[in-house]
Formats: sequence, C-alpha cells, structure tokens
Amino acid sequence: MSWLTEYVRPKIHGFLKRDVPDNLWKNCDECGQMLLIKDLHKNLNVCPHCGHHMRAFVADRFAWTFDEGNYTQIDLPKMPVDPLNFKDQKRYTDRLKENKSKTQLSESLAVAHGKIGGYQSVAAVMAFEFMAGTMGATLGEGFIAAARLALLQRAPLIVFTASGGARMQEGMISLMQMPRTVIAVEYLKEAKLPYIVVFTNPTTGGVTASFAMLGDIHIAEPNALIGFAGPRVIENTVHEKLPEGFQRSEYLLDHGMVDMVVKRAQMRETLGRIIGLLCNPKPDSKQAA
Repeated sequence: MSWLTEYVRPKIHGFLKRDVPDNLWKNCDECGQMLLIKDLHKNLNVCPHCGHHMRAFVADRFAWTFDEGNYTQIDLPKMPVDPLNFKDQKRYTDRLKENKSKTQLSESLAVAHGKIGGYQSVAAVMAFEFMAGTMGATLGEGFIAAARLALLQRAPLIVFTASGGARMQEGMISLMQMPRTVIAVEYLKEAKLPYIVVFTNPTTGGVTASFAMLGDIHIAEPNALIGFAGPRVIENTVHEKLPEGFQRSEYLLDHGMVDMVVKRAQMRETLGRIIGLLCNPKPDSKQAA
C-alpha cells in the first residue's frame, strides 16, 4: 500500500499535471461530469450528459444569436463612473477597473445589431460575468440606447437577461433605472415593434421587477432561476417549504409567466420564427441597411 501511495500515485499525478493544462477541462455545475472545454464550447456550453445550460459570455451569445455570427456591436453612452464615491471592502472605481480588465467589457450590458432569421434585429445581452450582471446607470443608459437603435432601424429588440439585481454601489441611482427602462419599453410598444425577453440563469432583483417582465414574448432557457428574491429568502419570510422547481423556467411555464422554454441549440431558429411572425412581411435589404 505504501508503494502505491508513495511512488505510483505521485508519478501519475505528476504526469497528468504536466500533460493536461488546468484550462483544458471543466466540471458541469449540475452533474459534476468532467467535460473537455473545446467540446463544451462546440455544444454551446450545454452539458452533453445532463443538458445543463451553463452561463454564456457576451461574445458567444451574440455569435450564437445572429445569422452566421455576423453582428455589429455599438458603444454604450458614457455615464459618471462613481456618483456616490462608494467604498466597501474596495473602492467602487477599483471594482469597475478589475471587472473591465477581467471581462474585456465596459459594463454589464452589451448591445449589437445584425440579422436574425434574415430580419434586421437589435440584441442586448446582460453580462453576468461583470459584477454579477447588476444594474447601474450605465446599464440603464445602454438599454435605452438599444431601444432607440431598434426604433431607428424599425427592428425588434431582443434582450438576454442575466442579473443579480440592482447595483448597491449606486444606491438610488441604480433603482431609478427600473422606471427608465420601463419607459424605453413603452416607446417600443407605441411604435409597434416586437420586444422579446430571453431569461437565462439567473434573472433576479430589479431587472425582473422592471424590463425583464414586460416582453411581448417571454422565452427561457431550461432550468433558469427567474424571480425577484431568491428561494431561501422567500422560505425564511413565509416560513413554508416551497414547491419543487419553484422559480425555475419549467415551473414558470406551467404557471403562465413564461411563454416557452427553449434549448440553446434551438434559440436562433426560434427567435427567427417569432420575429418573422411579428414582423411579416420581411423587410428588403435596402430598408434593413
């Protein structure tokens, strides 16, 4: 036994450590299976064993959504960086710098336009990797910019939500983005332009309480957590055991809060079909340009 533990095991461990890079494999968050990252990315970050939909980065989401992965990303309007001079364990400005460096994003929202199913469309993707997708003034301004672009192009707006809610570092300014984004959605409805919301895991807090629940069509990825407060907070408040699957996509579909649950592999096709139904007849290339 000592020969196995003292000689054979270190040799095997050293061989694996030398020949297998740390960033080559990833464990599924749901079933724990070890997955080759290259194959996982080809499968749109969906576990081939249990079908669990892992989080997607902004660039991947755009590439998976627009026809042939062709899109044009726009710059978001500039907003005051730290209006409250907020500091907890770190200064807010330092947190922003860290997240910008880590994600190569300017904020927790990115906006792009291109064609989906042959139709000119505008898509806004929330980046959970940037401060948990929290909503601040720049996100609110970015959402308004996306709505204005949709109005300008007479195109539908598709929003992929992924958020932990309001950004505490911006206090009341963050909360004020809720009515501002609601007004932007109303402009789209007045112009009779489709507004489609795609819920991804997780979508919570002020985002759920504002623009995320105002879509003409609500689509959700499988098993996404969707709600205002988390299940644990609700259980501690009402002192009752919540139903199985509470606040998950399938539960909300059964209770009428979500129109459909769509796997990631079928998302582009589904969006194209819905846009085609809502925007018929198809615009010609000159109008789209």
